[in-house]
Amino acid sequence: MVLSEGKKVYFASDNHLGAPTPKESLPREKKFVAWLDAIKDDAAAIFLIGDLFDFWFEYKTVVPKGFTRTLGKLAEIVDSGIPVYYFVGNHDLWMNGYFEKELGIPVFFKPQDFTIGNASFFIGHGDGLGPGDKGYKRMKKVFTNPFFKWLFRWLHPDIGVKIAQYLSVKNKLISGDDDAKFLGEENEWLAIYSKKKLCEKHRDYFVFGHRHLPLEITLNEKSNYINLGDWIQYYTYGVFDGKVLELKKN
Repeated sequence: MVLSEGKKVYFASDNHLGAPTPKESLPREKKFVAWLDAIKDDAAAIFLIGDLFDFWFEYKTVVPKGFTRTLGKLAEIVDSGIPVYYFVGNHDLWMNGYFEKELGIPVFFKPQDFTIGNASFFIGHGDGLGPGDKGYKRMKKVFTNPFFKWLFRWLHPDIGVKIAQYLSVKNKLISGDDDAKFLGEENEWLAIYSKKKLCEKHRDYFVFGHRHLPLEITLNEKSNYINLGDWIQYYTYGVFDGKVLELKKN
């Protein structure tokens, strides 16, 4: 990806729209949409790194109700020629073509390498990576199993969505509440994972979400791990100007 003079690339994650209730999340959604509107003038691209929604499941003919402001703004941005890239998180694993078809947004289910300007990036949501987190890793295998998804699709959406929304908030393995604590640089499992990936190939930046904590950790003299934080408590995002990736607060 080539950056023109004055253009920037933006990164955001973990909005969890719809949680704990649609009414309570609406002010956060409006704030996020206003941010999207503000950055579109100098954005070369926007990366959304997962958990935009607190729950998202695509039936063959139905998607969850709501989020009209966000989806409309994303469609407007893409239609204006600014690419948007989406990485699924642990709350929106069940995407199945809606974003690609309706919004023109490519969706990634695994971390990806990108070259932006002269910098190399490794980008992903971050769930299930690195050491530990065994309970969630087992749960993720169930949630991504085609048979499980087929069974869930047979539930009426009014029932299935209500059950999923309840579990999304109440189940600690799904909600990630137990993970939203700083563990110390030597124990941050996404930083450990990033260091291991550096043994395979150099990257300038490892960019993740999921932890709900804005973090910047130096991995070596040339590489950094960035966690984007969230749009629940911190309202932080990443911006790359072609030279440096920085965390900023909205």
